Amino acid sequence: MSDPDVIRVALACAEAFEKAQVGYFLGGSLASSLQGEPRATNDIDFVVDLRLPQLEPLVRALGEDFDVDAESLREAIVRRGSWNIFHLPSVTKVDLFLLGTGAFDVSEFSRRRRVVLTAEGGGLFIKSPEDSVVRKLLWFREGGESSSTQWRDIIQILRLAAGGLDMSYIHSWTKSLGLEGLLARALNESA
Repeated sequence: MSDPDVIRVALACAEAFEKAQVGYFLGGSLASSLQGEPRATNDIDFVVDLRLPQLEPLVRALGEDFDVDAESLREAIVRRGSWNIFHLPSVTKVDLFLLGTGAFDVSEFSRRRRVVLTAEGGGLFIKSPEDSVVRKLLWFREGGESSSTQWRDIIQILRLAAGGLDMSYIHSWTKSLGLEGLLARALNESA
């Protein structure tokens, strides 16, 4: 699927989230592609602050273009886990990660920003590049430090956003999460 198609699906999701009054942000590889080096992606990741009363309004707002297993999504809401929906016309998987309750999860969500992606003013909320770096460092560590894709995303965000990053924020969270060594290595490689 081409990048404009992925962005179009992400914007359709964002519009539905906003219509159903669900807090959200775009994360994962699409977010890091917008913040660093563009690359192909097979799915779209959103972190959502979805509550049970918002489920039916969200399903209605998504409409017939999306396949939503409402009962499985209901279970994900209750356990604060994850589930996926599918955009049928493009056969795109959209992963929905329910907002966690940890301190970094809350900070990451509070720092999301709205970005405009189309000439017509279409936009969505995306995580900050600082939070992308920290989250990807976490995923890299949790994955046994073997994902070259995660590592490349980290390096590219650090390289391309270098002067505009709040490094004190990144250092604070990497220290708190025990990621200082990985950050030092990433900063060295991105220089």
